Amino acid sequence: MSTLCKICSSETREIHHKTFGIYHVCDYCDFISKDKHDHITEQEQLTIYNSHQNSIDDPIYVEYFNRFLNESVFPFIGNGKKGLDFGSGPSPVLALLMSDTYGYNMDIYDLFYSPQKSYLNKTYDLITSTELVEHLEDPLAYFSLFIKLLNDEGILAIMTNFHQKNDKEFMNWHYIRDRSHISFYNYRTFEVIAEKLYLKILYTDHKKFITFRKAV
Repeated sequence: MSTLCKICSSETREIHHKTFGIYHVCDYCDFISKDKHDHITEQEQLTIYNSHQNSIDDPIYVEYFNRFLNESVFPFIGNGKKGLDFGSGPSPVLALLMSDTYGYNMDIYDLFYSPQKSYLNKTYDLITSTELVEHLEDPLAYFSLFIKLLNDEGILAIMTNFHQKNDKEFMNWHYIRDRSHISFYNYRTFEVIAEKLYLKILYTDHKKFITFRKAV
């Protein structure tokens, strides 16, 4: 029995990597998910995250976020200054940058590092999620949450590496070498997510960045 796609419910096919395990590929929406039996534990995930050396004092890392903001956020954001960085990581550099440099009132949430659900009973003008969605086992549930948290004119800006819809390239892709990465997308995947959840795509670079607003 084939595995159904977690995004569009189409039947998937399997590709097998000798080191990293089985991946389920959807040829309709291009979503690729790692087989559950090949997922690592939460403790193993945390060990990987703790190895990341990211700091607001690192100018290269700050510029990495500034590029994301300048391409994916500032051209589309309205006048509201209330934001949520979902999946803020061990050092909430993006939230600090938005608060200290750009004057936003930022909440943060992270499963491991800031687990208090600061977003409950709130809505936001901006939600950012950088290098998070590749870790999600049930992406649609999180996108549905993001929509509930967005103001009507708010934007959702996502950063994740897009795959190129080529099995051979995927199997040699650096992105799958991080064992905590279990979900992989490209523009087509996000198109289908937008269709299912009534979102409008405002921008993408077709490589790492994509920005949404609620469809009206």
